Amino acid sequence: MWLTDITEHPTAEGKLYLCAIKDVFSNRIVGYSLSDRMQAQIPVDALTMAVARRGDVAGCIVHCDRGSQFRSRTFLAAIWHHQLGGSMGQVGSAGDNAAMESFVALLQKNVLNRRRWATRQDLRLAIITWIERTYHRRRRQTRLARLTPSSTRPS
Repeated sequence: MWLTDITEHPTAEGKLYLCAIKDVFSNRIVGYSLSDRMQAQIPVDALTMAVARRGDVAGCIVHCDRGSQFRSRTFLAAIWHHQLGGSMGQVGSAGDNAAMESFVALLQKNVLNRRRWATRQDLRLAIITWIERTYHRRRRQTRLARLTPSSTRPS
């Protein structure tokens, strides 16, 4: 099962949007996309990255909230194209996507809210570096028996 969500953060140039996809088994962020515009293409690009990293993903469930980007024809077509299953949380039920919300809260604490960002490019680089270097390789997680997401086998 994969969880996905979109978050935004301001820079002096304007907002930067991040869509991330988290593998529930390994706690890895298997796909992500960054953009200066909130469009349906953001989750499609994140999903494309996740599929490219994982290979055969047919039957995997992708769970999201009821945001318009996740209800778009473009995103639903991408799910169907990769033979994934779609799942959407209930309205007003934040617990459905709690593990993804936890990741976003960590990102905000460790990157987004640490300083004011002058450019989208600076923030983009900081987010990618934190995901790939810190979150995947250095951050030990209790749920993974004190291993890092990169030390678990891909699901």
